[in-house]
Amino acid sequence: MTGKVTVRQTTFQTGTTKIAVPITGRTTKEIIIQAKNALAHHPDVIEWRIDYYADVLNIDDYLVTYHQLREALGDTVLLTTFRTTGEGGEADLDDAGYTALYKRLIDNQLTDMLDVELHFSEAAISNLIYLAHQHGIKVILSAHEFQGTPPELEITNLLERMQNQNADIAKIAAMPTKFKDVLTMMRATASESEKMAIPIIAISMGGLGKISRITAPLFGSVVSFATVGDASAPGQIAIDDLRKEMKTFETK
Repeated sequence: MTGKVTVRQTTFQTGTTKIAVPITGRTTKEIIIQAKNALAHHPDVIEWRIDYYADVLNIDDYLVTYHQLREALGDTVLLTTFRTTGEGGEADLDDAGYTALYKRLIDNQLTDMLDVELHFSEAAISNLIYLAHQHGIKVILSAHEFQGTPPELEITNLLERMQNQNADIAKIAAMPTKFKDVLTMMRATASESEKMAIPIIAISMGGLGKISRITAPLFGSVVSFATVGDASAPGQIAIDDLRKEMKTFETK
């Protein structure tokens, strides 16, 4: 069994890996400049990291920025992510603030895809996923492990838990301390990608984990994150280099 999710004209399917470029501007001007620079390299997805955006909680300013960004993107998929400090992000919100922000994005249909962090309460996650699906928005449910790479069984259990919570795509990123950790991540994901009904994103972070970004198609990871300018996570690779290297490993 292999998962498949289509957003706009882009299909995320096991065996192929799409490229996402994060934008991390703090002002409207920076965000639009970064987006246009990224689009010149033809990514499949633009990830708007709204935890960097200074006016993220100001709805009027947010709408102005969103509409400019949407116009610039055309039919390129927009993934919106508020990454909390505990998950490696730039800002923090409690359950109530995080849920309120995401509900506003969902109710106003201000994205194509939404990244939801797994560490929030199960009730909050279920509610957000339900609301997103009601508005035609796909959800990536994500977990980040910065202290190390979990054992293989724990990785597979996490991915299955995300599927059971009705995510459209399950994402796990972990920091390796030795190359064996990278292999653990790749082996666990390869096994699960053949069994799960939804696609998987799996990343081994940092310098040790760069190989996981390049060989993503081999072990079933459907998105690899690349840079145009500054990186938003450790180990990201420039988009043109990643695309060239990754082509060798595509299985479809």
